[in-house]
Amino acid sequence: MASTEPWLMENGNLKGMSKETRHGGRTAHNMSSSSLRKKSDMTLVSKVHSELVRRLLANFQEVIFGTKLTVLFPAIPLAIVAERYGFGRPWIFALSLLALTPLAERISFLTEQIAYYTGPTVGGLLNATCGNATELIIAIFALIRHKVDVVKYSLLGSILSNLLLVLGTSLLCGGLANMEKEQKFDRKQADVNSLMLLLALLCHTLPLMLRYAGESDGPSTAEAIVNLSRVSSIVMLILYFAYLVFQLWTHRRLFEASEEEDEDDDGVSQESPVIGLWSGVTWLIGMTAFVALLSEYVVGTIEETSASWGISVSFISIILLPIVGNAAEHAGSIIFAFKNKLDISLGVALGSATQIALFVVPLSVVIAWIIGIKMDLDFNLLETGSLALSIIVTAFTLQDGTSHYIKGLILVLCYIVIGACFFVSKTPLNQTNVINLGIESSAEGIFRV
Repeated sequence: MASTEPWLMENGNLKGMSKETRHGGRTAHNMSSSSLRKKSDMTLVSKVHSELVRRLLANFQEVIFGTKLTVLFPAIPLAIVAERYGFGRPWIFALSLLALTPLAERISFLTEQIAYYTGPTVGGLLNATCGNATELIIAIFALIRHKVDVVKYSLLGSILSNLLLVLGTSLLCGGLANMEKEQKFDRKQADVNSLMLLLALLCHTLPLMLRYAGESDGPSTAEAIVNLSRVSSIVMLILYFAYLVFQLWTHRRLFEASEEEDEDDDGVSQESPVIGLWSGVTWLIGMTAFVALLSEYVVGTIEETSASWGISVSFISIILLPIVGNAAEHAGSIIFAFKNKLDISLGVALGSATQIALFVVPLSVVIAWIIGIKMDLDFNLLETGSLALSIIVTAFTLQDGTSHYIKGLILVLCYIVIGACFFVSKTPLNQTNVINLGIESSAEGIFRV
């Protein structure tokens, strides 16, 4: 067994770890990503005489070759070489985006490994922070380059992708694979997440309504929208941290049921860590550094890629970035739906959407505020409308605690329609308000009549 190998003892004896410590740091995100992992064969590594070399090789094998996405790791050096030697910008964009997929899955793996040592509370907080690290890092680099629209588009796309594509595909595949069984899930988690998403929607809708309700679109209205967005962002962050208390302390039992159900699944749940604490921390720092580098490449090449491919930046940011960047997590959600474990699939889709809406988006507004950039929560009419309808459709889909393939199909078709809408939309960056002002002028004319 891996737990008896000497390289796992660098942080002390693991036999005294309680069940709560071993499983307390696991979330639906971890369990979803774990479906893409594979057991490492340590036969050759165990024959190495040097203990130090054996530890290094074991860690390397667990982190690099312990996933079914190993084949995508060569995209990392290829993206760096492409940037270094001035390859075409679309090539750099595509390779960087592809390389982010295994890195996101490995970050989830490493946070789970660290959680085994830190205990359930710290592990849960670490998972909550790193759960959507890729989206947050991309947002930060886009803000540094003053590409506020890219930040809004990419975060909106992540929410829509989780609510409609990931959840819809999971319900569709799960329903088709389990047609003879009645698929049920715990409504309590879904209700909490739906309520939180509705509050996030309110915080997005009010700045939009304020802009249309204002007497003019001058500096005073714009300043009021920014101030309202900052207050709303603080409110959302307060709710998110209250949700962490709710999830990790006061009502933790609601979020542990699905973990114990899956405890005996072969190759998914682990009883002990496979790497040491400091090894995990070191690897996590390294993986995060590569995510930051590749995110900078993605942000820096997205406009040239849009022009080269003839696709709008909004479509690339809202549709392509979330699909490719979170492919590993999405695939895991679908695999658990096939196994009729909808609680885990819902935990991935709704949990990720909630985290982005109530943590990553408002945190981006606060970071922009700190570095002197005026970012607001006014995502414009088309984007906010798509968000509102997606949240409402998802809430209605989950209201009875049961599922079948038609519900999943409806969610997927909604995503396709929204994707087609942004595909035909050719609005350039930083010019969305021009169209909105035209609508506003038309509306004012109608009301005057």
